[in-house]
Amino acid sequence: MGHIIAKDIYKELGEKLDGSLVRMPWNDAMKEMVTYLYTPAEAELIVSMPYRPATLERIARITHLEKNKLRLSLDGLCKKGLICDIWNGNEYEYMVSPFVVGFFEFTMMRTGKDLPQKKWAELFQQYMFGRQDFFDANFSDGQEISIMRTLPYEDAVISDPHVEVLDYERAEALIDNQSSFAVGLCSCRHEKHHLGEQQCNVPLDTCTTIGDGAEFLIRNNLARRSSKEEMRDILARSKDMGFTLTADNVKNDVGFICHCCGCCCNLMNGIKKTGYTNILVSSSFIATCASEECIGCGVCVKACPVDAITMQERYGAIIDGKRPKKLAVIDKDKCLGCGVCVLQCKPKALVLVKSPKRIIHPEDTFERALLQSLERDTLQNLIFDNPNSKAENFMRSILGGFLKLPAVKKSLMSEKLRSRFLQTLKNYRSVM
Repeated sequence: MGHIIAKDIYKELGEKLDGSLVRMPWNDAMKEMVTYLYTPAEAELIVSMPYRPATLERIARITHLEKNKLRLSLDGLCKKGLICDIWNGNEYEYMVSPFVVGFFEFTMMRTGKDLPQKKWAELFQQYMFGRQDFFDANFSDGQEISIMRTLPYEDAVISDPHVEVLDYERAEALIDNQSSFAVGLCSCRHEKHHLGEQQCNVPLDTCTTIGDGAEFLIRNNLARRSSKEEMRDILARSKDMGFTLTADNVKNDVGFICHCCGCCCNLMNGIKKTGYTNILVSSSFIATCASEECIGCGVCVKACPVDAITMQERYGAIIDGKRPKKLAVIDKDKCLGCGVCVLQCKPKALVLVKSPKRIIHPEDTFERALLQSLERDTLQNLIFDNPNSKAENFMRSILGGFLKLPAVKKSLMSEKLRSRFLQTLKNYRSVM
């Protein structure tokens, strides 16, 4: 193993993880985190793996490792949540877990005796919030594509025949369309629990996963199998407790539904601490307040998980013979369109209406991955994904430089060219 120690394998691992869909800038906190989570041998294997999901056969060919030993190593990494195994219908493909949704969640979902969970929580918190590097790297340039999106509560949407809540926006519909379900520890709440920062009174096992995502977690002992009835019960509990529903930021084959609170959710805390509103993509709705109905009670301010509502002075309005001094004002750039504030508003002054903002909800995981990596200057790693090929390394550097040009990126993200660009890459993938 001396050859592993001789080179800075953890710095190489950091560069590999930074080249994924979620950027991970290298700093002292990241070095401490990856050194603690990965053995040198695990780090070396991940550094040599393709960026895209790949079969055992392809990984063995690229890494020059014997298949039986390689399979054992990959399976062990899956149990730790550092690699994902994905069933493609014929065989498993293996993919290096990004930071989120990835090895942060899977690590904090692990259960068992003698696991250093408090240490993990401290390492993750230090990396995400000790400095702003992580959020800056992923959202400081106005990136619109994030890993998660908000689901609106249907009861909060305005009653209007011209306004429709589509199935991919409805939590109950997402559950009804699946047959595999899992429940595991909420990684954010588990982290805050060990840090002594959890303020909500809810069981830790509230992370609900559906479809292929559920099977991955169950297979690797990261969650337990659940039922459709339990999924609905957890939804009802979240509604009663004023939690925000979030999901995989895709329209098709959604893999998870989270039940988020403002005290624990790292993405929501990221919005509040950095001001980057697209850390969690809003729904296609937005809250609005009818001033003639608002009594200035401030309940909505406490309900909003991202501090998007403030109470401001107002003059002249008289409601039920009284003159309210305050009016709820919604920051439309911050509003998630979740509807939590609407459900808490007793005078019914709040309602969700269709948002005028341009909001991108990718069709599927493939589209999201491409758009996400294009925004973060890592798309070249998905196209030329063999890190051990000199030819692909050369092509990756050339394409990466081209895609970083602002005019090129802006054009490919535009409505006009986006669908054609994505279809071209889908065709490219099908012939590889």
